[in-house]
Amino acid sequence: MNLDFTNKNAIVCGSTQGIGQAVAKQLAKNGANIILIARNENSLKKLASNLEGDKHQFVCADFSNPERLKEELQANISPNHPIHFLINNTGGPSAGELTKASLQEFEKAFKMHVLCNQILTQFVVSKMKQENYGRIINIISTSVKAPINGLGVSNTIRGAVASWAKTLANELGEFNITVNNVLPGFTQTKRLEKLIDQKAIKNNTTAEEIQKQMINSIPAKRIGKPEEIAHAVAFLCSKYASYVNGVNLPVDGGRTTCL
Repeated sequence: MNLDFTNKNAIVCGSTQGIGQAVAKQLAKNGANIILIARNENSLKKLASNLEGDKHQFVCADFSNPERLKEELQANISPNHPIHFLINNTGGPSAGELTKASLQEFEKAFKMHVLCNQILTQFVVSKMKQENYGRIINIISTSVKAPINGLGVSNTIRGAVASWAKTLANELGEFNITVNNVLPGFTQTKRLEKLIDQKAIKNNTTAEEIQKQMINSIPAKRIGKPEEIAHAVAFLCSKYASYVNGVNLPVDGGRTTCL
């Protein structure tokens, strides 16, 4: 299967670390031109210069400020610049029980995950329609299939994103634009390390013990790699996935117990 993205342009969010960075590298490796979006300008510059190819650029934006994101997109990306792939990805909400979550936590998560996705999608849809080709892929969580204990706000907002995406898939399918969700399981990222540390403190045990418990819950008996998530994203971006639309795709080593 030849994933040739030559002359294709992609926006990859949260692209300076973890899954976002792995996706940016994978798409660039297959010939795509990448517009990186994250909040750390130095990290963006470094990654843009190290990606394969030489037509990459970046937009420095903080997803906690949706209106500012809109302004940065309009200021840095030409209205005539075609966009073929949009990878919506940003850091997950803080862990914690739902009954203890503040309204501010919900508001912040809603802005970062729903409002920013909406702004980005509205920015690229007309471009995708003109190209008669579009792929919108949201990096969410397996919690949209089975809520994860201790991630109350995350479960709630991720579920909202999944419903938003399914609605969008129904609206855009006729234009050869697909909208799909990739649901990473336990993956080697800084966020997972933080969650492990928090859970270890809460349970008065070690991070090593928590990680062991996690691994034992996965049929594959290992933690996933960001690159494995990126491979799934690359497939969904390709012409071979043209009839895959509106799905939630777990990439989790088999951990999700429901169908």
